[in-house]
Amino acid sequence: MALGVCAGFFIRILQVSAQDLEKIYIFIGIKERNKKMASKYDGLARIIIQNVGGKSNIKSITHCITRLRFKLKDESKANTDILKNTDGIVTVIQSGGQYQVVIGNHVPDVYDVVCEHAGISGVATSEDDGPKEKMSVGAALIDIISGVFQPLLSVLCAAGIIKGLLAVWSFVASSAFGIDVTTSGAYEIWNAVGDGFFYFLPIVLGYTSAKKFKCNEFIGIALGVGLTYPNMVALKSAEVLGTVFAGTSFAMDYMTDFFGIPVIMPASGYTQSVVPVVLAVFIAAKLEKFFKKHIPDVIKTFIVPLCVLGIMMPLTYLVIGPIATVVCNCLTLIFGGLYNIPVVGGIIAGALIGAMWQVLVIFGLHWGLVPLAMINYGTLGYDFILSPYFCVSFAQSAVVLAMILKTKDKKLKDIAVPAFISGLFGVTEPCIYGITLPKKKPFVISCIGGAAGGIITALAGVKSYTMGGLGLFGLPCYIDPNTNSLYSMIWVIISILVAVAVSFTLTMIIYKDDAPAANKEVSNSASANGEILAAPIKGEVKALTAVADKVFSSEAMGKGVAIVPEEGKVYAPADGTISAFFNTGHAIGITTANGAEVIIHVGMDTVQLEGKGFSPKVKQGDMVKRGDLLLEFDIDYIKGAGYSVETPVVITNSDKYLDIIPTDAKKVVNGNELITLL
Repeated sequence: MALGVCAGFFIRILQVSAQDLEKIYIFIGIKERNKKMASKYDGLARIIIQNVGGKSNIKSITHCITRLRFKLKDESKANTDILKNTDGIVTVIQSGGQYQVVIGNHVPDVYDVVCEHAGISGVATSEDDGPKEKMSVGAALIDIISGVFQPLLSVLCAAGIIKGLLAVWSFVASSAFGIDVTTSGAYEIWNAVGDGFFYFLPIVLGYTSAKKFKCNEFIGIALGVGLTYPNMVALKSAEVLGTVFAGTSFAMDYMTDFFGIPVIMPASGYTQSVVPVVLAVFIAAKLEKFFKKHIPDVIKTFIVPLCVLGIMMPLTYLVIGPIATVVCNCLTLIFGGLYNIPVVGGIIAGALIGAMWQVLVIFGLHWGLVPLAMINYGTLGYDFILSPYFCVSFAQSAVVLAMILKTKDKKLKDIAVPAFISGLFGVTEPCIYGITLPKKKPFVISCIGGAAGGIITALAGVKSYTMGGLGLFGLPCYIDPNTNSLYSMIWVIISILVAVAVSFTLTMIIYKDDAPAANKEVSNSASANGEILAAPIKGEVKALTAVADKVFSSEAMGKGVAIVPEEGKVYAPADGTISAFFNTGHAIGITTANGAEVIIHVGMDTVQLEGKGFSPKVKQGDMVKRGDLLLEFDIDYIKGAGYSVETPVVITNSDKYLDIIPTDAKKVVNGNELITLL
């Protein structure tokens, strides 16, 4: 039986057509490479890792909405210029002790591949991080804030969106139908996660803070639990036992004590608080490290957490919490005082935040202001300090929209359209780094528009009631959940319209650009980011995916384009070596001097012609120059034999490149730019 199976197998092999053999010959190497290609971002990830100094130079990596945020052992080892000029990377920023690689909206996918290739889990690395980097107090603070908040930012926004949508639902139901939906089961269930995430925020921050400070994560969680424990929360409404600092402006009541020491709590308690738990975990990390050194290994597993929690929980309620509360109240008073300056306070505050917010985003310094809003949500139930920033993303988007309408540069439009859409939803890094900042004036215009909208927001006293979504998704955050008042949301919309009008109008008046040449000759050299291949045939250009043969149209062999020939001649698209030339003359393989592997396949299934109609001018192994004649073929003969003359030009090692960009010209002649390899 086994002999019969083997015989059948070999008979089947003998039945394979010449056409099939040709495709197998070309295809087998590509399939092997594709098996190794886990993601389309593999190439980009390897470039990033190599040019930040290699795996050994990475202390940790996190990401936000658009950026990879590295902590490097030695930033001087990073090749910043190479990364900035790499396709797929918008720009690189060094700020706040972080090496930030701006990717765009698909940064989570790139992050996963970078972590996979670097063999790291992201935020956690070994304790042996080499020399500790010295940072200024401000840089260290920004680093801590961003490190603590970034991991939870997406869920924080999601919870805020849920709260905002519930506010919209409650408003519509009560005003239009006179129904109170806040008592319904559906409302309560959704509110449990929307409001609950903010209510128990100290628990979540306890975890992320512990990750940041290299502390046992469950110690951080336990401290957060202690701050939100229901019995302690209930003390806010308990009987007053006494007053500390009586007769002064710092007088505070207390409702319980710890062995006679008053336990002072803010009126709002510690639910939804930010600073107390972060400070507590910071000190707990130091304490844990101390106990690990001095407690025997045999009992270390449970004694270390016991000692840390036994000391830190009372210390948090007696010292850390009250101090954090006073500091936070002082910060709120300082920034609130700016708003309260007679006549000009709102104008100054709104203009500063509206104009400077994007500058802060560029350097990652906006993280320093986020806790102020979180503090206000926890103590006041709303925030007014950061409200002027909301219109800024719309100002940036309006500038990009005006540029789309004015520009004749197709490549700029291709970049600007998705950036504009991203900006409407609050993610402006693609607009900033990819379009407005490199051109300078548009960025300045967006800052002017942001300032105009910010002034309106501040003068109207706009309040946000939760930290929610960005852009359009953030509008419900300005509905008062207690009264269903739309006052703040209406004024936010007005400020957006003002910011958009100013930015759009100024851009339409000021911005100018020149359309690039539609079809240009290419030089015999590599481009800044790769290689440019010249058209090997005169004819009409069409997408590779549109050809009849699925082996080519599926791009399984690689990416490229197809040409419908108008002249029966094939020229070399670049300097290189003829790596393959089938004896039937219909297909040529070229390996360029810069390493691109190119297949030029004249016609569909033309292997069946067995060389008739084809006249090779070179042979396998020959060195050729760009523009050398490689092959002549008879278009009429091939068509007369019933075959298509569509000619795929395919890059068979496509996985080597970050991107393969075909020309946007409809027709080409020999020497025109055809494909750009990045």
